[in-house]
Amino acid sequence: MADLKGKTLFITGASRGIGLAIGKRAAADGANVVIAAKTAEPHAKLAGTIYTAAEEIEAAGGKALPLVVDVREEELVEAAIEKAVETFGGLDILINNASAISLTGTLQTPMKRYDLMHQINTRGTYLCSQKAIPHLKKAENPHVLNLSPPLNFETHWFSPHVAYSMAKYGMSLCVLGMADEFKKDGIAFNALWPRTAIATAAMDLIAGGDVHNKCRKVEIMSDAAHVILTKPSREFTGNFCVDDETLASVGVTDLSQYRFDGVKEEELLPDFFV
Repeated sequence: MADLKGKTLFITGASRGIGLAIGKRAAADGANVVIAAKTAEPHAKLAGTIYTAAEEIEAAGGKALPLVVDVREEELVEAAIEKAVETFGGLDILINNASAISLTGTLQTPMKRYDLMHQINTRGTYLCSQKAIPHLKKAENPHVLNLSPPLNFETHWFSPHVAYSMAKYGMSLCVLGMADEFKKDGIAFNALWPRTAIATAAMDLIAGGDVHNKCRKVEIMSDAAHVILTKPSREFTGNFCVDDETLASVGVTDLSQYRFDGVKEEELLPDFFV
């Protein structure tokens, strides 16, 4: 079975949640993980910093490089990727995980919040990809994985929160275009999205702690990401993957390990866009 031993991953927004979980799963193989996130000091409402994440990565068996990175700042992104290459000798995988969310209607979304979502989600993904690609071209099995949804253009995924949907779909459009643009270079561009809501601190903050147990555990996303990232990049690109389908493709159909005790499958909250 393929693993990520010795591979270098650059993960945006990896101080907590899904990004950190993907890093820890790679670290279990012996990977190098660059934690590129803004949180250097503890957040008032969200646990975890780039330094606590680094400790968890190393405890899991990998090597960690915590870097303060705001994906809206071109110079910071470029410097961080160069530092990653300098430290670990190259770059194999980019995970575009950093994201901003506001589930508000058009009249309830201030332009400052609109700009934040588009600068982090769409522009941040584009920027990080652009700066990583020259290094990924040199890798043996290069992957870019965006945490973004399938391109499902049904109106009910847009009308309640047009700005957020546009920003997340922008990440998916990067997959659609870049997968073909860089196919000749052997760089895989894929997207991964959850079937259900995922239990993260950010989800608790947005929806309230009472929905926590109705979400799947974050490990379903990290295990699904591992499946994608260990595939041959020249053979698996341009796909919009969903976590449970990805695991089923390798024979994992019993998902009970990803549910909290006492929660039934039918009680799980579905996620957006699927």
